[in-house]
Amino acid sequence: MNVKKVNLPIMLSCLLGVFVLAQTPITVAQPASTQQGQAIASTSSELAQRHYRRGNTYSNLERFDEAAEEYRLAVAADPNLADAYRNLANIYLSQENTQEAIPMLVRFIDLHQGPVTTPLVVSLKTAGQLLRGAERFNEAITYDLRAIDADPEDDSQVHIMGNTYNNAGETDKAIMIYEKAVEVMPQNAFMYRTLGRLYEDENRLEDALALYRKAAEIDLSSQFYRELVQNLEARIKGTMEPARNG
Repeated sequence: MNVKKVNLPIMLSCLLGVFVLAQTPITVAQPASTQQGQAIASTSSELAQRHYRRGNTYSNLERFDEAAEEYRLAVAADPNLADAYRNLANIYLSQENTQEAIPMLVRFIDLHQGPVTTPLVVSLKTAGQLLRGAERFNEAITYDLRAIDADPEDDSQVHIMGNTYNNAGETDKAIMIYEKAVEVMPQNAFMYRTLGRLYEDENRLEDALALYRKAAEIDLSSQFYRELVQNLEARIKGTMEPARNG
């Protein structure tokens, strides 16, 4: 299967006990195995940071192959060094190597902790887009939903995601996208209208009607939304009348 080439800029900026007693401090000796483990962990972390810094230097010099190798060595020394995965993904994307970029983005996302940041938002959007481009829809939907949560002001991304799924015959996922959209954008009438259309296409007429009514309530000036309500009300009434007459 051919994967679409994607040239996506990634905005890469990321955030990278002592007990005090009133009397004489007491030092508790650590077992030799624990001390050895801590020493190894410290050494590995220092090594990873050295490779990471070298990778940044090579990247700034646009020596990307050497930078990529340093980042790979960094994550080999410390598999939890999130920034190295992010920077490595960026290099792969600049080389249009989407197959290698995807797992690096996923790893960065998995390791990211704390509040939502720009690198996380961009990584979520990019991972979803690349996976959709590779027709890996079951994986893509997770990152797409998280991207909408992370950036609820970006309504254009919702339509791109929804249209991609719907055009690929993944209607259930298109519905999930717009259900998330109306959750995070409760005053966006067009999201209700679009979700209503998907419900209507699936013959979920009462659900669609409720959404059309909501769109009309939000945008009182729209004759279009009022007509959607009126037309679907008439359609529902028409399907119910034969049963009543029978």
